[in-house]
Amino acid sequence: MATERPRTTPVARVLQVCLHLLVAGLLALAVARAVVGRGAEPAAVVAAGTAMAAVYAAGPLVGAVRRSRWSTVFWLAVLGVTWVGVLTTTQDGVWLAFPLYFLELHLLGRRGGLVAVAVTAVTAVVAWSWHQHTVGFAAAIGPTLGAAVAVVTVFGYQALYRESEERRRLIDELTAARAGLDAAHHTAGVLAERERLAREIHDTLAQSLSSIQLLLRAAQRALPDRTEAAADYVEQARRAAQDNLAEARRFVRALTPPDLESGSLAGALERLCATTTAHAGLPVRLHVSGDPVRLPVPHEVALLRIAQSALGNTVRHAKASHAEVTLSYMEGEVALDVFDDGAGFDPARAAADADGDGGFGLPSMRARARALGGTFAVESAPGEGTALAVLLPVAPATEDSP
Repeated sequence: MATERPRTTPVARVLQVCLHLLVAGLLALAVARAVVGRGAEPAAVVAAGTAMAAVYAAGPLVGAVRRSRWSTVFWLAVLGVTWVGVLTTTQDGVWLAFPLYFLELHLLGRRGGLVAVAVTAVTAVVAWSWHQHTVGFAAAIGPTLGAAVAVVTVFGYQALYRESEERRRLIDELTAARAGLDAAHHTAGVLAERERLAREIHDTLAQSLSSIQLLLRAAQRALPDRTEAAADYVEQARRAAQDNLAEARRFVRALTPPDLESGSLAGALERLCATTTAHAGLPVRLHVSGDPVRLPVPHEVALLRIAQSALGNTVRHAKASHAEVTLSYMEGEVALDVFDDGAGFDPARAAADADGDGGFGLPSMRARARALGGTFAVESAPGEGTALAVLLPVAPATEDSP
């Protein structure tokens, strides 16, 4: 398996250029000293230096060296052989050990790079001692110190790079999370506004049109038979009011929460229970009793929102092992019960505390129920779970009811 190399950054590219220049400069210096100096064979040094330069230059140009670990190892081995050739002809070849340290650490990774650096340092010490015809501390200090500096520099840079990448990843995650949160807030705001408009239309326009229709029906029945023209006008007004009432009802239904758009209240509660079970890991079962009927939209919205709030509180606070939701259809009434076997709480104390759930607490549930003429009750105690009950007086939704 090839060692994973970090992505090339502008700093890394600058360091690569500096490394290339360092190798070229040290090779040129070794050859120049051999040509103008004494004690070395200039032809041999030039040949060895040219061979090493050719092999070094071929590395970045061969694609296999960048893609395959074994190709990289082979190239470094051939480069090392040519470097030994330079070492054999001139002691100045020891200087090239320093850039080779960086090259090996960069291409071979931590473990392989340390082994290669150790071999290179030992080779440099042996070659220097051979040229000086003596073995001593002075022969070992230069290559060893250079190897230590190279290891500390490369590993320090890699640690800083990893820290920078981790910070960049965290920033990307935070940016994505913020975008998701903004989208969620926008969606929540849209849904809340839809619900508010539906409630306002139902409580004002639809109720007024319904009253007008009832009054016109009464006036039509009270008119004498001889006032046929007036009765005809009243009938036209009643039909206009009825048409406007139907249009208002369609508008209210268009503003219904998405969970209620594709089916009945029981279906929306079933999806709510399944979603809570899947996302929160809390088993929630739905029970439906009685004969399901279509309820007025405000009643269905209120019961769904109360169920969402109750299950949300159960997930956040109750630490329950399971929960149950019961929807009961009765003559002129509909009941919603939510039970969990969680930690429970003191309802009296909770009622005295300020509600901090942003509209999803007990006061909000109670207000929803009372707004529709219903009742709301909570039974709970610490360690004994929680039972929540909502009872709404309703009549089945028909075309003539708002």
